Amino acid sequence: MDLGLQGRACIVTGASKGIGLAIGRLLAQEGARVLLVARGEEALAAAAGEIGAAWHAADVTDPDAAEAIVAACEREFGSVDVLVNNAGHAEIRDLDELTDAEWQRDWDLHVMASMRLMRAACPKMAAAGWGRVVNVSSSSGKRPSGTLAMSYSVTKAAQLSLSRAFADRYAGQGVRVNALAPGMALSEGWTGEGGLADQLAARRGVSREEVLRAQGERLPIGRALEVDEVARVAVVLCSELASGVAGAPWSVDGGIYASIV
Repeated sequence: MDLGLQGRACIVTGASKGIGLAIGRLLAQEGARVLLVARGEEALAAAAGEIGAAWHAADVTDPDAAEAIVAACEREFGSVDVLVNNAGHAEIRDLDELTDAEWQRDWDLHVMASMRLMRAACPKMAAAGWGRVVNVSSSSGKRPSGTLAMSYSVTKAAQLSLSRAFADRYAGQGVRVNALAPGMALSEGWTGEGGLADQLAARRGVSREEVLRAQGERLPIGRALEVDEVARVAVVLCSELASGVAGAPWSVDGGIYASIV
């Protein structure tokens, strides 16, 4: 099936590993031209070399980063057609442990960075009459997680609302803005050294493997998601197939969010 992504200029943030890299890889396989964005130059360059993408090192929480990222995409490819806001941070923290600085950090990363990138990219997409934005939120944005930090859940909920606001503003100009709400996926954020599984294991006095198995079994499908299962839905939302979708918070969570609304 032709997704209509051949030659499209795509920005993917948080793209040196995990879901972001998987999205970038699938976009490249569809013939899109991809700019990977992340902070660490070494990992980013390696990821870009692996999938045949360009790269731009940036901290998306820097107020000037959005304009620089969009400009880098235009220099590299001549336009910006697709934006995937995937950069994020999650950790295991009790509500009474969170500091004001940690709340602000998550707000800057999940909300302000996404907003600034959309503010920089969407008018250019609208002027061209075509564009796609996918904001990678979380199932925790639909229902606060009892496991992850509350600052994560609250700012991911705000990211969903932000997606709706931009969708309403730009849908009539050919730009489709949607959100993705993944559940537990086996990215480095869960499986890596010091990641979420290790954090939970330390609190519960069990092994990483026991945590991963128990958390995965909570999903109605009986297991955690693979990153490609999330990435495939993201790429569809980036494509011509999503022409009739605007402002939708797509759940890719193995059924954990139990609502028909």
